[in-house]
Amino acid sequence: MWSFSKLTDLIHAWLYETFSPAWALALEMVMVGVAAIGLFAMLGLVLVIMERKVSAYMQIRLGPNRVGPKGMLQSLADTLKLLVKEGMTPNGVDRVLFNLAPLVAMIAAMLLLAPIAFAKDFQIWDLNIGVLYITAISSLNVIAILMAGWSSNNKYSLLGAMRSGAQIVSYELSAGLSILTIVVLSGSLQISDIVTSQSNGWWIFKGHIPAIIAFVIFLIAATAETNRAPFDMAEAESELTGGFHTEYSGMKFALFFLAEYINVFVVCAVGATLFLGGWMPLHIGSLDWFNHAMDYIPSSIWFFGKTFFLIFVMMWFRWTFPRLRIDQLLTLEWKYLLPIGMVNILLVTVIAILKWHF
Repeated sequence: MWSFSKLTDLIHAWLYETFSPAWALALEMVMVGVAAIGLFAMLGLVLVIMERKVSAYMQIRLGPNRVGPKGMLQSLADTLKLLVKEGMTPNGVDRVLFNLAPLVAMIAAMLLLAPIAFAKDFQIWDLNIGVLYITAISSLNVIAILMAGWSSNNKYSLLGAMRSGAQIVSYELSAGLSILTIVVLSGSLQISDIVTSQSNGWWIFKGHIPAIIAFVIFLIAATAETNRAPFDMAEAESELTGGFHTEYSGMKFALFFLAEYINVFVVCAVGATLFLGGWMPLHIGSLDWFNHAMDYIPSSIWFFGKTFFLIFVMMWFRWTFPRLRIDQLLTLEWKYLLPIGMVNILLVTVIAILKWHF
């Protein structure tokens, strides 16, 4: 399979031959940062138009169809509108926290990109506790939401932020247990090791029924953690007019909006990496001719294909199920998902110790 290592090694060697080690390292960091910001911008444009087209298809309507060919430039037009729109700061807000909250949301989303393997040998930081890093940094998002809700001096914003805090903290437990399932099976917290462990089959197939249960729990918990419908109690337009970002406009609102879609991409990328092999092609045991044919498909296409499939599933949830009440939302977590997840982690531990997985 073609690897990005030749390209990255070539750039690395050229920088260190041309500049001093300190400058070369600084330039590498700048290049990575610019690439991450560019990826953010592209994902924001693509996911917004994808959301609108998917929802339109499910509701038997056209969706955006005016700006650009078949409305494909509609999200670009919306971005330009938000860029030139005046950002209003209401009276009585805590200005420091009010302005800091959207930045914290974006920073947390950007930090989550570091350990994700986008293709073979194409990863910003392959640290040995990659899974733990992702679960820890993803928790920062709730801080940004609580900051926005409290500092806005608005009862709707505060209610939305408190709902979001209860929701995210609750569903993090189930998401963590489902992630631990794959950590137990692979025996590592390092993203590259988890992907490599799926070279002869993805864990959703190799891990038997407990892996499938963990995958379903992860999808539900990830949808809740990103405040997506039917778990969008933090925004709940019909009740809270917009929730924690009611008072935000212009670029501050755009940062929250973009951070939400980046978080959706990140959780789906993590799900694709843990359960569906990440950039690893579909390999079936010792079926060499099939495995060799799959290797011809570039690893980046495998990764983004799996990730966007999970994103589509989350969008499918949104346009299929009605919004839950807050009591139903918490009952689902504490009475059903968490007990099932705890029993499931015991089952997968037995399977891993006895080596019953494929």
